[in-house]
Formats: sequence, structure tokens, C-alpha cells
Amino acid sequence: MKNSGLVKLTRKGLYCERGDFYIDPWLPVRKAVLTHAHADHTYRGNQDYLVPREGELLSRVRLGEEARISTQKYGEVTDIDGVKVSFHPAGHVLGSAQVRVEYKGEIWVISGDYKLMPDATCAPFESVKCHHFITEATFGLPIYRWQPTEFIFEEINQWWRRNQEKEKVSVLFAYSLGKSQRVMNGIDRSIGKIFTHGAVERLTEAYRESGVDLPQTKYVGAIENKKDFAGSLIVAPPSAHGSTWLRKFGVYSTGFASGWMIVRGARRQKAVDRGFVLSDHADWTELQTAIRGSEAETVYVTHGFIPELVRWLNEQGINAVPLKTQYGDDEESETDVLTDQRLE
Repeated sequence: MKNSGLVKLTRKGLYCERGDFYIDPWLPVRKAVLTHAHADHTYRGNQDYLVPREGELLSRVRLGEEARISTQKYGEVTDIDGVKVSFHPAGHVLGSAQVRVEYKGEIWVISGDYKLMPDATCAPFESVKCHHFITEATFGLPIYRWQPTEFIFEEINQWWRRNQEKEKVSVLFAYSLGKSQRVMNGIDRSIGKIFTHGAVERLTEAYRESGVDLPQTKYVGAIENKKDFAGSLIVAPPSAHGSTWLRKFGVYSTGFASGWMIVRGARRQKAVDRGFVLSDHADWTELQTAIRGSEAETVYVTHGFIPELVRWLNEQGINAVPLKTQYGDDEESETDVLTDQRLE
């Protein structure tokens, strides 16, 4: 990345010197503009935050009530020392956004994490034209192509029903922010009771308060009689897998909802009974669509299959360069700022 541009890479993160603010910084700064509330993009310790209004409640859960948070709606423009800053839907999770930065006709779009697949729990991805586009590459290989979500939800429904017939509890591991709520919104809620791990429940409440339609759930920790779990679905973060927390459910079957489940052997590696291919990130085709839709002169590729996507884009005549950041992969995250003994 050219450090002479409007946005440059520093040891603290992506920095707009002209406006003196950072986008998703990983070290404390004065002014942080955030794309979404996943742990690898939202860090505590910054002096001031600007977040999408649609994701304010999630940001409050992540950052604490004491954090100084300002918000703005999608499409609304804020002037920061002459730099125009606006949020545009990324389709990743509730309140996720691409950050559009403009100064004297030069336009950058920092997409954060995104997907184009329809999702009833968040605003759909919006293509934003720019000169410079920063894209993720979490699933930047041709093997990653997603099926329509209704097929995946029906697979989960069938698995849950079969477990009920066998008098088993169904424990589904899914990332606590975004994936869990997307699953609960899409499955057949008439099948049975749904219980949640504490890390999932707090974020699910924030979704409800934000107006997202979700089924009734009960917090696992509030249940004293194990028999209440019979035939139910338990939604928990990956960090709960293999823990003593699972003992309270008696006989159970495990499932894992992740884009990585498309790879042969991933289910065995995760040591679960069923794998469901469901991702909140763009697949190979969606990455191409988003990048071409931006009409960017330069595409910066970060976290994921960076060399592979950069090479492919250059072969297609699109100027692409690698960008090494500290953003992780929420698909694989085994830690969560909300996961502690009090919330299990």
C-alpha cells in the first residue's frame, strides 16, 4: 500500500492522516471508525468511536457502556477535517458496514468483512464505486461456493428432528455474533425449544432490541433440570466445544456451522457429528462480483487467501496488491470477549 495515499497502513492499523482517524485499528488510537462489532475489528481502549447506527447496540456490548461512541446511518456523510466519511451496508452481520472515505475526489472503500448472500438479519451488501478498494479474502479460492441458505437451514432442521427421534439434544456451534442469530432466524422454530450459551444470548438480545426477528430462546445457565433440554437445540460458540459445559445436556449430537465445512475432512478435524456449510463471508463468486462492482483502479487484498486472490485478479487485468493486516477469521475464532464463567 502506498503511504502517500489517503489511507495508509501503520502499526496501529489503517490510517487516514488527512482526517486523523483509523479504520478498525488494533492498537489504541484517538479516533476509531469501525466497520462492525466482531472482536478482530472492534478493540477496546480507543478514545472515540464512530460506528454504524444499525450496529450501535452490538458495539455497546463489545465496548462497554463507558465507551464514547458516536453513530451515523448508512449513507449519511460526516465531515472529519475535510474528509467525507460514510457507512454503506456490508451484508456481513447486523450493523456491518463498508467505510467510504473521500477527499478532493479521491475515494477509498474499506469493506471490512462482507457477503452478498441474502440474510434477513442484516442490511444487504451495497456496491460502492471507488478508486481504491480494500477487500477480505477469507474464502478466496474457487472451491468456496455457497449453496442458497434455505438448503442449509433445511439440513439443520432435518438433523435436529432426527436427533429428537433418538432422544438426543442437538448442540450447534456457531460464531456468537452473526452466525448464531442467522441460524435462529432461518430454521424451523416450531421443531422445539432453543437454548443459548451466555455469549450467544447477550448478543441475541441486542439483535432483538435492534428489531431483528428471532425465536424465543432461553439461557442455558438459567435451567436447573437437565430434562428441560430434551429434544432441544443448543446454540453455542465454538469455544464451548470440548468443554465440561456440555455435560449438562446428557446425550447429545454436535454440529458446526461454518464455511470451512465445505472442505473434506473439516468435520473430522473439528470432531463434530455434522458440518453445515454456512458462512457470513463472501464466497469466490461473490468476491469477484464485489471487486468488479467497485470499479476500483487498485484492489488491496487482506486476511485469507491473499496471494491466490491477488494473482488471479492480476491475471484478469485488475491491479491487485497484498495488504497484511491483523484482522482474523471469525469463522475460526475460539475466543470471545463475552465468554467467561459468568456467561456460560
